[in-house]
Amino acid sequence: MYIHVRVIADARKEEVTHTSKDHMVIRVTEKAERNQANKRILEILRSLYPNTFIRIINGHHSPSKLISVDTKDE
Repeated sequence: MYIHVRVIADARKEEVTHTSKDHMVIRVTEKAERNQANKRILEILRSLYPNTFIRIINGHHSPSKLISVDTKDE
């Protein structure tokens, strides 16, 4: 499954807003430098989708990201 994420870094509080089934806006308090915001986004998504493999496909240096969410095969 792919999710389109719009990131707002250096926000006052963390917040996740689902705009549609596969689109969301995530606000994080970390700054968009030294990969801090990306790491926090992955932590938030892992808590929302447990037992999945989550990675950033596109947009590592952009506020608009494409995230892959795959089930873990055990």
